[in-house]
Amino acid sequence: MAFKEIERKFLVKNTDFIAQSHRSTPIVQAFLNTDPLRTVRVRLKGEKGYLTVKGKSEENGVSRFEWEKEITPADVHALLPLCEPSPIEKTRYEVWVGESLYEVDVFHGENEGLIVAEIELTDVTQDFEKPTWLGAEVTSDVRYYNSALSQHPYKHWNK
Repeated sequence: MAFKEIERKFLVKNTDFIAQSHRSTPIVQAFLNTDPLRTVRVRLKGEKGYLTVKGKSEENGVSRFEWEKEITPADVHALLPLCEPSPIEKTRYEVWVGESLYEVDVFHGENEGLIVAEIELTDVTQDFEKPTWLGAEVTSDVRYYNSALSQHPYKHWNK
């Protein structure tokens, strides 16, 4: 399925969101290509596998082309050796805030300590409710792209 993905990304101030979440899923993902013009990712999300191609970010990082296809977990494991080093490991929490679904990623391994929330929108100008645990917006900061985190992990940043 191909479409234009519209999402905003925020840092998270604390773990209050966990009590509000209705689901958590472990994710392991790695990148076959981290070129900002076209990233190619394989992901194991729970028991399901995915191959995703993302295009160049537009509108200050808010939107970009995305194509995603479900593949078998065996296919994911077969592709992992072809990926660039440093897979991303995280737990994704799904949290409803009013009518909006936030996906909150708690990173592990080399990105331990980083918690990021994303919200998908139908329009760049769409309003949405912001919970108290939501921190600074980092949508346009490429350091927070998962492809960038795989190359420059959060633990190694000069904070």
